[in-house]
Amino acid sequence: MNDGAAPPLRKIIHIDMDAFFASVEQRDFPELRGKPVAVGGSAARGVVAAASYEARVFGVRSAMPSVTAARLCPDLIFVRHRFEVYRTVSQQIREIFAEHTPLVEPLSLDEAYLDVTDHLGPDQTATQVAKAIRARIRSVTGLTASAGVSYNKFLAKLASDQNKPDGLCVITPDKGPDFVLSLPVGKFHGIGPATVAKMLAMGIQTGADLRAQDLDFLLRRFGKAGRYYWNISRGVDYRRVSPDRIRKSVGAENTFSADLMTLEAACDALAPLAEKVWAHVAKHRLQGRTVTLKVKFSDFQQITRARSLGGAVTGCDQMLSVARDLAAGVLPDPRGVRLLGITLSGFDAEPDDGQLSLF
Repeated sequence: MNDGAAPPLRKIIHIDMDAFFASVEQRDFPELRGKPVAVGGSAARGVVAAASYEARVFGVRSAMPSVTAARLCPDLIFVRHRFEVYRTVSQQIREIFAEHTPLVEPLSLDEAYLDVTDHLGPDQTATQVAKAIRARIRSVTGLTASAGVSYNKFLAKLASDQNKPDGLCVITPDKGPDFVLSLPVGKFHGIGPATVAKMLAMGIQTGADLRAQDLDFLLRRFGKAGRYYWNISRGVDYRRVSPDRIRKSVGAENTFSADLMTLEAACDALAPLAEKVWAHVAKHRLQGRTVTLKVKFSDFQQITRARSLGGAVTGCDQMLSVARDLAAGVLPDPRGVRLLGITLSGFDAEPDDGQLSLF
């Protein structure tokens, strides 16, 4: 496929639930409605898993240390996560998606791409389908969702973020190429913080700046990702909605209420994480050969250590043994451990990105 060639026009919808975890909590507990809520962590420690829009006004965001969130918003209400409830609601939402198209690519519990190109009724538009899905989600779950509609995945995801919460944005083929020009590169899906910093250092601040670079320059500076950046700056994205996407890794982690100060305590804490990962791996008959240990210390410095085996990991005990060996290489540490995680990767087939977090 030649660079700059007209991509096949699809009808793609990106659905993104609004402050999903926090919204579920506000739905189920009326006393939380209209108040700043953080799911996960506590005022003293932990990490925010999700924040209500009332909390976001104060700058509270997911993945933020809880102590920082509490400092930004002194009236912030911390609630314990209920992931089984979130998964149940997520399944309800996916059943609604399936009413409209079999081409659904979940990105997480609260967002997904849908390709409705070949699944529209007579005189039906993708925008009408997006409206119907949002209305059905509200009716079934009592929650709101935002939607983006466009002719490719990149623009559909950009669109869904434009009118949040409870919004809808449509980017038509004639508007797509120019839509990205004024946007900061940090808003582009697929360009992470490190790459954004690198681009800013080069004077590339917006989509227009990115489009001004030739393909050879982007390939030299960013490797094969440069071709993707060259395309999206022109509103071009050839990726298909992949309903059978296979995850590259399965992981679980835990933030502790008190820092772990010994290797023995850390090794004990790894056991339930290994069991959680292996339960999913066994259920889906996955075979991975790389075990990764994640350690976050009390000062929030984070490290990872990984080991790849000659063949697939054969059981939970073997995975746990590898994780404990990796832990022995970095612990104990005088700072103490606030978070541990285990990830299994290196599966037999890896056609797409993504890590499935089991929390």
